[in-house]
Amino acid sequence: MATEPHDEIRVTVGLDTHEDVHVAVALDQLGRCLGELAIPTNTGGFARLVDWASELGVIDKIGVEGTGSYGAGLSRWLRAEGLVVVEVDRPDRKTRRHGKSDTIDAEAAARAVLSGKATAVPKSGDGPVEMIRILRLSRRSAVKNRTMTANQISALITTAPHELRDQMRGLTTRRRVAVAAKFRPGEQPDTVADATRYALRELARRHQHLSEQIDRLDTQLDRLVAATAPDLVAKKGVGTHTAAALLVTAGDNPQRLAREGSFAHLTGSAPLDASSGKQQRHRLNRGGDRDANAALYQIALTRLACDEDTKLYVKRRIAEGKTKKEAFRCLKRYIAREVHKTLVVNPALQLRLDT
Repeated sequence: MATEPHDEIRVTVGLDTHEDVHVAVALDQLGRCLGELAIPTNTGGFARLVDWASELGVIDKIGVEGTGSYGAGLSRWLRAEGLVVVEVDRPDRKTRRHGKSDTIDAEAAARAVLSGKATAVPKSGDGPVEMIRILRLSRRSAVKNRTMTANQISALITTAPHELRDQMRGLTTRRRVAVAAKFRPGEQPDTVADATRYALRELARRHQHLSEQIDRLDTQLDRLVAATAPDLVAKKGVGTHTAAALLVTAGDNPQRLAREGSFAHLTGSAPLDASSGKQQRHRLNRGGDRDANAALYQIALTRLACDEDTKLYVKRRIAEGKTKKEAFRCLKRYIAREVHKTLVVNPALQLRLDT
């Protein structure tokens, strides 16, 4: 069988990523399998992967599944080495005619890159937006736990002895927390009322601790978002948290979203064509990053409440024959276009494009 010279073999690698082991499959430019390799998820394993692929030929592209989870560290390391990394979606279950294994998934990732089906540039995850994502993650869990704590306080008051219930009922959550935090039931409560006061005091102090934690995180987020995207925060209806959600969706390298339509689909704000025959219509897009979609929704609501230009825009869309919901979707699409334009020209975000 005739073979090509070694220096003419262009290698495409696909990786199925996991917590402890990554599995790689290499293909040549004709789609022939050159080999497979399992590596540990550390820098030694990453270097071994590159050495192995280099021995097979010239590395063209590397397709990584899960660049936002198990493959995040590998993706960053490979990009730092100057290699072209392509983000690969999880294989469709309907196409798994030959079963499922790590090797099969890795080969599917390589073939997706080789065929041009997978072309997405992954988030770089090494700049201020990654810092914002991490802080938002911590804040979200703190807010969730604070809400649970407030609900537990309310539930305890509902079933508390009537003297305590009468004392706490009708107060706001903030006032309940302030009152309960000052309870002095003793260190060894011996009645139901004292035990309830003890539990309420612990819950109230937990609520206060979480509130202080959220305030500290908000301070850091305000600083980072204002420094990273000042033009975005300056726009009407955009606050720290809505800007942060949109930044996290775009990543530290928003230029990877070359077309504003890509950003619109990524945020779920691009209506999907649902036309058939004489009926020409679009339906709601339920895909994309729902956190970013919620941010666009909040911005649209704020503008619709206080911005005259936005009100005129929606009225004009309704006059064209669109329903209120369709006009609102058009407004979200317009805002997504505006946000994308702001992000791609943002000098605070470094340009990281794979060539």
